[in-house]
Amino acid sequence: MSFREAVWTWARVAALSFGGPAGQIAVMHRIIVDEKKWVGETRFLHALNYCMLLPGPEAQQLAVYIGWLMHRTAGGLVAGILFVLPGLVSIMVLSWIYAAFGEVAIVRALFFA
Repeated sequence: MSFREAVWTWARVAALSFGGPAGQIAVMHRIIVDEKKWVGETRFLHALNYCMLLPGPEAQQLAVYIGWLMHRTAGGLVAGILFVLPGLVSIMVLSWIYAAFGEVAIVRALFFA
């Protein structure tokens, strides 16, 4: 697969990966193993088991590892950065709204819903 296709795939994984580590890993499995067939089931599960032993977020580590497998350092960096980008952007937008307007009823309602 080309580097460009990998970037778009990791962007798709990132955009669909809300719901905690179990949801993120399931989305990664469906896209990377089932749809794209970049990594086999055994390799994916072996990598997941290894990432679960390491301290820190296993879904993030798994994304970086698979990205590294595909395109070495650049692939690992792209996969890792794109994996956290949606969460970073959403927190930054919410922080900006709070800093600019204080407590906003619609944002409060979103968090309580």
